Amino acid sequence: MIHEVDEVLKSLLEGGALAGSGIDVAFDAPTRDWAARRNAPTINAYLYDIREDVARRQRGQLPVMDERDVVVKRRRPPRWFRLSYLVTAWTRQPQDEHRLLSAVLATLLPRELLAPSELPGALGALGMAVPLSVAGSQTESRSLAEIWSALGGELKPSLDLVTTVPFPAYPDYDAGPPVTEGAVVRVRRLDGPDGTDAAEPEERAHRPPQVAAVREARSAARRSRGTDGTGIAP
Repeated sequence: MIHEVDEVLKSLLEGGALAGSGIDVAFDAPTRDWAARRNAPTINAYLYDIREDVARRQRGQLPVMDERDVVVKRRRPPRWFRLSYLVTAWTRQPQDEHRLLSAVLATLLPRELLAPSELPGALGALGMAVPLSVAGSQTESRSLAEIWSALGGELKPSLDLVTTVPFPAYPDYDAGPPVTEGAVVRVRRLDGPDGTDAAEPEERAHRPPQVAAVREARSAARRSRGTDGTGIAP
């Protein structure tokens, strides 16, 4: 799923206010060595933190239906994970970097929620919208200064980009076939009143209300059509 989020972010950053600019988009760690090898204006989105959003965790199971709306499988609800990216601009002049960061803000601020149709692969197949926030308050345990110190680089202007995405909680469980018949109980005495074998067993059937309703609807439809197909009951 993480690589699919990278694809979405790359598409967003290459479009919007930066469309046609030819700016490179990279996901490398912005270390001193990487900065020394860079030879073109670049937007860097470094994934520095991955953690579960436990407030979104759900229990139970979700039904999986086929094209007939029949439950064929059951699966656990997805787990949601918060992916945090450090977005920086790299050019030769600080003013140019500020312009690029401004363009990134103009591109991402309107995109607070990504629809499933905009998401690729398995991420889009889940059918869930993905929230996206940029330049929000710092809520992670690690400060930006600590991140830059770990990278071995100098502190630069940056945007904190956070997206919370669902991850499937495997496995799926096969569901039993739908109930179409009620339970049937057969009751028979061990012997007849005169000592002979008992008669045919008495049958008692229980049908769930929904099964009975479907059968009644089918019977009513047959009666309305009639046995000769003319629509007139005999």
